[in-house]
Amino acid sequence: MTHLKEGQKAPDFTGKDQNNHTISLKDYKGKKVVLYFYPQDNTPTCTVQACNLRDNFSLLKKNGITVIGISPDDTKSHKKFEAKYQLPFPLIADTNHSIINKYDVWGEKKLFGIKYMGLRRTTFVIDENGLIQKIFLKPKSKQHAEEIINSLHKA
Repeated sequence: MTHLKEGQKAPDFTGKDQNNHTISLKDYKGKKVVLYFYPQDNTPTCTVQACNLRDNFSLLKKNGITVIGISPDDTKSHKKFEAKYQLPFPLIADTNHSIINKYDVWGEKKLFGIKYMGLRRTTFVIDENGLIQKIFLKPKSKQHAEEIINSLHKA
């Protein structure tokens, strides 16, 4: 559960993507940004989510949305993930958790009754003014693009 709230200013960040390009949130001022945090490249649910965003990328773009993925994986892992699934959006490597901590998406998780620390899959829709418009604490990986677009029409 993140401490960030809808309507609040989104924390700025800077990171490197799979192509070693530097990306900062401030570079997207005036644009809607979907910032989606996911646990790990090439895992089943993360792949389903990334492919759903890829398959609906033109629809998201048509709605004025820029997609950026972030995980604790490194740039090499992101590059392989991007190439394997032809992902058309940047994937930021956050190996030191600087962005993950700003967005407060690292915490206790539970799998088969075992508790552990990990990244909690979370998506932030950030509006043109840098404000958090919508937070998905438990995005539906198979329908994530649809739930993002639906949230825009309710706003």
